[in-house]
Amino acid sequence: MAGFDYDLFVIGAGSGGVRAARFAANFGARVAVAEERYLGGTCVNVGCIPKKLLVYASHVAEEIADARAYGWTTEPPRFDWPTLIRNKDKEITRLNGIYEQLLRNAGVEIITERALVTGPQTVSIAGRTLRAERILVATGGWPQVPLIPGREYAITSNEAFHLEQLPPRIVIVGGGYIAVEFAGIFHGLGVETTLVHRGEVFLRGFDQDLRVALAREMTREGVRLQFGVTVTAITRTADGLVLTLSSGETLTADLVMYATGRVPNTTGLGLHEAGVALDAQGAVIVNDHYQTSVPSIYAIGDVTNRVNLTPVALAEAMAFTRQVYGGMDASVDYEAIPTAVFSNPNLGTVGPTEEDARKRYGDIVVFKSNFTPLKHTLTGRGEKTLMKLLVDRASDRVVAAHMLGPDAGEIIQGIAIAIRAGATKAQFDSTIGIHPTAAEEFVTMRTPVEPS
Repeated sequence: MAGFDYDLFVIGAGSGGVRAARFAANFGARVAVAEERYLGGTCVNVGCIPKKLLVYASHVAEEIADARAYGWTTEPPRFDWPTLIRNKDKEITRLNGIYEQLLRNAGVEIITERALVTGPQTVSIAGRTLRAERILVATGGWPQVPLIPGREYAITSNEAFHLEQLPPRIVIVGGGYIAVEFAGIFHGLGVETTLVHRGEVFLRGFDQDLRVALAREMTREGVRLQFGVTVTAITRTADGLVLTLSSGETLTADLVMYATGRVPNTTGLGLHEAGVALDAQGAVIVNDHYQTSVPSIYAIGDVTNRVNLTPVALAEAMAFTRQVYGGMDASVDYEAIPTAVFSNPNLGTVGPTEEDARKRYGDIVVFKSNFTPLKHTLTGRGEKTLMKLLVDRASDRVVAAHMLGPDAGEIIQGIAIAIRAGATKAQFDSTIGIHPTAAEEFVTMRTPVEPS
């Protein structure tokens, strides 16, 4: 458009920003994207991808131990952290290159500088002022560490991916999925691991049965869980880092990692000064069309602090570009979004918790199965798999599925399709299972749980 340097200027080249930039360019828009850190954002560099690679690594020791029950003679295993990190870094570098190529192939200009919003249609980069018809903010979130004495001794998940060596002892503070996943990672790699959380059990917002079952499984595996306490101070001593708890107890560790939440990455971007409304947490407030209080400025993804998942940011990017540049009536349905926690064992879920389902639908029928996976009938590991289905009695529709056990994320992804399609319990029951698998349990649960 005449008078503008770009039709769309995207701030942040994470999953949402890259997708929006590419597809806006494919629709014919002149697009630039500014990224001050790394292409791919949190997910590719210090989130989903490297985390899942570390999760895979953390499971190898127990796979080797289980192999003995299946007749394999194994030498004492030896793990080398630098090799894992080096190989992980190679993969991340490869993905960074793919993101760069995707943007360049679409004709998007990449600017590797920090961009500041200076007006409804202007951004400042390295002293230059650029004009864009529309600005899209996709800067994601950033880890936060509470303001306690000694906070400078703690790391976050950002630094955990780049440790030069593994600590003998670690304390992880937090109760969200990042804390739980890293507790499994470090413990699986041989680190003496303690997780401290202020609540009665971790993973608030997930189904209560799964939360309790996961805590039981992690305790059985040897992770020390400290619930109902907070850290009031961290001090360095000759023996390591000493954490003082609200209970008066102390813990000593070689490394302290905080995973107490992420905040929208809006500090110092100039949004408030440009008239963009932010909430108390600094999140960008948007309408159904991802438009902020300034009509020419939009925002998607974690910076809006709504549903902070990479696939949701991608879906929002597609909806935004289709609405604005494709002339389509596009939107994102935030109901029944499947998600997984890559804990050990995995947790997968789609639809409301049992408590929320009862509030929403009233009369809910609960089906539940708790069993030893076939694999562990020989290993004797003692790990249990838990599955739940929640059914609206009035319509017979399955409204939620929850699972704790190996490959829960992989299994729930398929179940989510059925739930999104409105499948009934009768249709689940008439589906022939694949035997022997854990997944078949979802189509063979016949007896509901008695109401409590």
